Amino acid sequence: MNWGNFYAILGAAFAVIVSGIGSAVGVGRAGQASSALLSKQPEKFGTTMILQVMPSTQGLYGFVVAFMTMIKLNVFGDMVTLTDAQGWMIFAFCMPIAVVGLVSAIMQGNVAIGCINLVGKQENQIGHAIPMLVLVEIFAIFAFIVSILGVMLLKVA
Repeated sequence: MNWGNFYAILGAAFAVIVSGIGSAVGVGRAGQASSALLSKQPEKFGTTMILQVMPSTQGLYGFVVAFMTMIKLNVFGDMVTLTDAQGWMIFAFCMPIAVVGLVSAIMQGNVAIGCINLVGKQENQIGHAIPMLVLVEIFAIFAFIVSILGVMLLKVA
């Protein structure tokens, strides 16, 4: 394997690992808040589960970018040979979802904690809680779009 391919695969690894770390932190923190609420009000499991799962999407976006990078390189067959510049470009296109995925998943987990506290006190506020989570999600979606389009539209030999 040449250095261009190494840089591209490194970018794919960063996309899935870094965004996955953010999702794990966000979902874990929201899970702690959910557990605390459910110890007093177990009937709110479904509501808290919806709120807790939201930070996991960033990890999914990172996985998709990494998988599409592997498809672009044809790692499951006769792998494409990239120049160093092409490898660095793919690496760079993997970074938006890695970095924004990390930060937005952690921040979304923080918002989810507040939303879980909100529905713990007023369950009918779930309709107000979900848009709060979606506002954070929008930035992860922007980064996902940039990463996926950059990887898929880059011309390789």
